[in-house]
Amino acid sequence: MTTSNTPSFAALKNKGFQKQLGTFVLAMMADNIEHVISYWIMFEKFHSPVLGGFAVVSHWLPFLLFSVPAGALAERYDPRRLIQLGMLMFISASLGWAYFFVTDSLTQWAAMVLLILHGCSGVLWHTSSQMLLYDVVEAPLLPSAIRLLATGRYLSLLVGPAVGGFILLQVGAIEGMVLNAFFYLPTILWLWRAPYGHVFNQVTVTSRRAIKGLADIQSTFKDVSFNPTLLSMLLLAGAASFFVGNSYQAQMPGYVHDLAHTDQGFVYSMLLAADALGALLAGLLLERYNWIPNTPRAVLILAALWCLSLGAFALSTNYVLALILLVCAGFLELAFSTMTQAIVQMNAPPQMRGRVIGLYNMSSLGMRAGSGLVVGLSAGLVGIHASLALACLILLVVVLFIYTKTRTKNSFT
Repeated sequence: MTTSNTPSFAALKNKGFQKQLGTFVLAMMADNIEHVISYWIMFEKFHSPVLGGFAVVSHWLPFLLFSVPAGALAERYDPRRLIQLGMLMFISASLGWAYFFVTDSLTQWAAMVLLILHGCSGVLWHTSSQMLLYDVVEAPLLPSAIRLLATGRYLSLLVGPAVGGFILLQVGAIEGMVLNAFFYLPTILWLWRAPYGHVFNQVTVTSRRAIKGLADIQSTFKDVSFNPTLLSMLLLAGAASFFVGNSYQAQMPGYVHDLAHTDQGFVYSMLLAADALGALLAGLLLERYNWIPNTPRAVLILAALWCLSLGAFALSTNYVLALILLVCAGFLELAFSTMTQAIVQMNAPPQMRGRVIGLYNMSSLGMRAGSGLVVGLSAGLVGIHASLALACLILLVVVLFIYTKTRTKNSFT
């Protein structure tokens, strides 16, 4: 099934969505700039792949535990204020890193606390932003808006590290973290009086049910388990996040060390930029031409190709080949991820939309905590190259299993 027959870039005609997309991308970019700078400083100071694995776990574990409850909150309360609270927490984390860099007092325990704070910030932000989308644009523009916001999200996941590498190289870690704190301010200022959220909504709030915390996860999964389209996409998102996610970015300084013996800062930025370039190409082509059918079957094929390209990158010993493979990986990751998100959001029942979106975020973001174990901690045993290649192989088997099962049951159109 396709999710939309709207024209290319249709949602960009809505001025409110223009502001939402712009501030969202800026905040998402800042989120990932902080990753790059903090990961590099931690690597230089501690040389610990285990701490790199913890960085992944601590960032995504809050999504695993609290995404569905956050969705329930966004159903009931003003999502604008939840987003603003998340931005304030992000700012606190960036300034905290800057303080420890200035005083040269960073310890592994202090780094762990800041990593956890940063991870908790995103939980309030992501689901609430996706819920706010339904108030910002009209119903006919929703397919395009969902696709563009999803593209902005995954594009920033890849562009942000490239920008972060540039800032680290040209500005420095201390000034870079202070500068990064300012990137969150436009979101706070725009939402201060933006005419959206429940207080401006003419429709009754979709859910007044009690917020049950972690119990919401089980009940929401039970509710969607009878929808084969939602179930297959949620399983794919969860498996991709658990086995691979973006854990390889936390280990990128190690890949740079093995691929280049000189100009390592430049090589670091180039590898991150290659990933981002692939994502940029995917985002533009998908929205402009809609040339890949937005069906679960197509999503699974793209996910399988992503496994192959990223696994080949893990085993590559040639710098140029590594760049090419990362461009392909960035293209394929953004393509299948945004298509998965669009399918889930368009099929989410209105009466439980926040919790379904939260369940998707739990799968696509929260399960990345597992990738910190699969790729990060196992790297301490077999090395970063073998651990990522093995993770990609396991994920490929899972993707093929889902594809075979759903095709046999004729779950896809």
